[in-house]
Amino acid sequence: MVSTHYMLKKKNNETEEQKNIDEELKKSESSELTHAKSHGEILKQQIIEGQETYDKNPISILLSSFTAGLEIGFSYLLICTLFFFLQGKVEEDTIIKLLSFVYPVGFIMVILGQSILFTEHTSLLTLPVLNKKRTLHSLLKLWGLVILGNLIGGYAIAFSLVWIGPHLGIFDLKTVEKIAIHVTNYDNTVIFVSAILAGWLMGLLSWLIAASKSTLSRIVLIFMITAVLAFTGLHHSIVGNVEVFAGLISSPEITIIEYVVFICLALLGNALGGAFFVALLKYRAFVYDVE
Repeated sequence: MVSTHYMLKKKNNETEEQKNIDEELKKSESSELTHAKSHGEILKQQIIEGQETYDKNPISILLSSFTAGLEIGFSYLLICTLFFFLQGKVEEDTIIKLLSFVYPVGFIMVILGQSILFTEHTSLLTLPVLNKKRTLHSLLKLWGLVILGNLIGGYAIAFSLVWIGPHLGIFDLKTVEKIAIHVTNYDNTVIFVSAILAGWLMGLLSWLIAASKSTLSRIVLIFMITAVLAFTGLHHSIVGNVEVFAGLISSPEITIIEYVVFICLALLGNALGGAFFVALLKYRAFVYDVE
């Protein structure tokens, strides 16, 4: 009897706490002095956008994710083209750093075009679960759908670019191999931790875009965050999927096992970085303020 009473009391307290959180989110407004969005307003916008994604038709989500996987390939096209163009003129270590100037292009296309990219939506889709509007099962199901679309789109663009690049003379298969080796040539622990940091940055990018009010500021933010990823060599699962899969289909140096291990580590790390370091911490910071 005491145990039942305790459980009912705990459930009532949790329900009351959730009501308080929802009320605070409804009251959240921009600062009148700075015209900047408040923490609560950004959080509310992210939760609403996340819920809208949950409400979409699964086929629509899959097609949008597939489109994102294709579009992110334009970053890879420019990476290969610039790498090939600078070979023999600049040291390879320097070329790798210079690639950060073209790396953001695909992300700008995807994010401004409203296609669904896993890493940008990781924290966005986690917030409705933390806010008790959606279940963990529905989150994992949606993540799976988005990842599937992103990966298939990546495979399609990788096949296309590996064929068209050499025929146009803009890069060769040796370039494809070198880039794939550069991405995978790390211990598994390093790739995993690197992917966590990349997921953290991408989750933060989603938050910052919600805070911005103009297209220009969003382009600057996308360029800034994704250029940091490229310059530091942090592992992004969806771009990495194109880079490593292209190496797999064009070079014996990349094996199927290497590809599978890489993509699993990168996806898991990106998910952890976006869900924990951004979604959970940003949400709990707001909740503790309410409490």
